[in-house]
Amino acid sequence: MPLTFTVTKESKKTRARLGRIETVHGVIETPVFMPVGTQATVKTMTPHELEDLGAEIILSNTYHLYLRPGSDVVAEAGGLHQFMNWKRPILTDSGGFQVFSLGPLRTISEEGVKFRSHLDGSKHFISPEKSMEIQMDLGADIVMAFDECAPYPADRDYVQKSKDLTTRWAKRCQQAHKREDQSLFGIVQGGMFKDLRRESALELIDLDFPGYGIGGLSVGEPKEIMYEVLEDLIPIMPTNKPRYLMGVGSPDCLVEGVLRGVDMFDCVWPTRLARHGMVITSKGNLTIRNLPFARDFTPIEEGCTCYTCQNFTRGYIRHLLKANEVLGIRLTTIHNIAFLMRLMGDIREAIASETLAEFSQDFLARFGGEK
Repeated sequence: MPLTFTVTKESKKTRARLGRIETVHGVIETPVFMPVGTQATVKTMTPHELEDLGAEIILSNTYHLYLRPGSDVVAEAGGLHQFMNWKRPILTDSGGFQVFSLGPLRTISEEGVKFRSHLDGSKHFISPEKSMEIQMDLGADIVMAFDECAPYPADRDYVQKSKDLTTRWAKRCQQAHKREDQSLFGIVQGGMFKDLRRESALELIDLDFPGYGIGGLSVGEPKEIMYEVLEDLIPIMPTNKPRYLMGVGSPDCLVEGVLRGVDMFDCVWPTRLARHGMVITSKGNLTIRNLPFARDFTPIEEGCTCYTCQNFTRGYIRHLLKANEVLGIRLTTIHNIAFLMRLMGDIREAIASETLAEFSQDFLARFGGEK
């Protein structure tokens, strides 16, 4: 088995746990946040910078890399690790969520999904087998089963059919996946219906995947509903397999997810936020490109040890952003990723010392929305 997962500590007060995932390309300490490198790059960041910030695994996107440069090109280059010069573990998503987000540009059938490229309108078809073929070409350590992500809101009949289709596709992915140095995770669906979520999980557990994604959350529903779904779902998921909450990355959701027993997270949120001139702090998000920061000559966050905060002020970074200088986006991205890497490190320390409940209460009390 190319992936092993060991639970090293279980919290006595919450469902949180410490774990260790071992892959061909290295070890991942969980709970972990995975920065997203959609196009085989975490936007504006070099692999060396990501390593310095403590990133142990990154995510790349099957749909985007299939369209450009083509999975055959990546395979010819020696796989994603070689292509992008990232030596540590990589996870690729299945393309299911991106196809879902195309809306009217795609048509779903039992066989797979017909869609038009968002780049040039060209016609394409991805089936579970095709998703596996692409991901085997890309060569990530962890790959995801092709699924259908139901929108929110959606009626029960639609979600039921979507969940059943996802299970059938998961079986086809298992049959098609042949690469022995990769681990294929199933994806639990079922929308906001707790009983359908449990059904989906039990169907996938029967297939004995080495890990399980939780998809179809953070798609527009209130956070409280997501937390309720997790509260109900996590207790029936295997204790000896990683649990991966897909597409979730805001600090409050990371804390709440860990409290409920989630091991892995990913999201474009910190890098997208950075490109829009917003930075994460322990007291909430700041829109640093706004006028009040023009004469603010303090760091983004006092006490932050990232390169940005150690060397530059809010006022200077605002100037760069307003002047459309790419360094501004690099500096906000460095800080945002550094913040989440440090947060996950603090969470792991709190689990180890049995202080996570107190840490979480204090953090969530301080962290708010946009300032």
